[in-house]
Amino acid sequence: MTVLEKVRPAGAPAPERRPRPRVTDEHGRRVRVWELVLRYLLLLAVLALTVGPFLWQLSTSLKGPSEDIFQSPPALLPGHPTLHNYQRVADTIPVWDYAVNSLKVAGANVVTNCAGSALAGYALARLRYRGRKAATLVFILAMLVPVEGIIIAQFTTMRELGLNNTLIGVVLPGCVGAMNVLLMRNAFLNLPYEIEEAAYIDGANVWQRFLRIALPSVKGTLAVVAIFAFMGAWDDFLWPLIVLSDPSKFTLTIGLNYLHGTFANDERLVAAGTIIAVAPLIALFACLQRYFFRGVGEGAVKG
Repeated sequence: MTVLEKVRPAGAPAPERRPRPRVTDEHGRRVRVWELVLRYLLLLAVLALTVGPFLWQLSTSLKGPSEDIFQSPPALLPGHPTLHNYQRVADTIPVWDYAVNSLKVAGANVVTNCAGSALAGYALARLRYRGRKAATLVFILAMLVPVEGIIIAQFTTMRELGLNNTLIGVVLPGCVGAMNVLLMRNAFLNLPYEIEEAAYIDGANVWQRFLRIALPSVKGTLAVVAIFAFMGAWDDFLWPLIVLSDPSKFTLTIGLNYLHGTFANDERLVAAGTIIAVAPLIALFACLQRYFFRGVGEGAVKG
């Protein structure tokens, strides 16, 4: 007999026991508290490793010359924030001209990758012809070839075509990426064949089925391809450095390299240039993040 049963009068109803609150995950499954704490600690650690360097560069770019950026312990927040470092970047190099060149290359890369990957992915996924599996295998094998292994052949090809020291020569080797083609292929494979068959019965040809039925259904994957193509072209350093020799045609990644001095570096200047280079990527992802996360599920590569 418990203590409550001793003090409770005879015939009185037993007190109700409140159920313990359950901790569940996003799928409704019960999890232990320590597992949830460990999960959030790991997420915070990953967040610190990924976002921490960017925040430090942003803080360094806003610090004035009177502040010590190497003090211990380091100060994340600048004592007297200033935008003078960004003005110094524009005074040191023609950063906006370089940014326009990078924007031209990245924009052309987005257009060619979206158009070419969509056409190739649709052909690999929906059309019936001999050698389709072999063509898919070629794109898979192309992903295994390192860029450094073919960069001499690319440079020789651009020289024979007379495209050295041109922005077209920068765009052409990466105008259609193998990974983007496979993403579009798998996105088209997830579409039900019944919809396309109904359009075929109604008299729609291949182009009409592609433009009016298939392509509008994979807008999320197209956003993923656009983001990957823009990031790859905007961040590329090695290939533009090899193919370009005229400073007026330099992209932003090459131009920012001139902020590093031979005998000394101004860390505030380099940090400001880094933020200028990263800002368009953040803006692009912020605009397309809704389509990005939807497109990851559409074009996931299946085994």
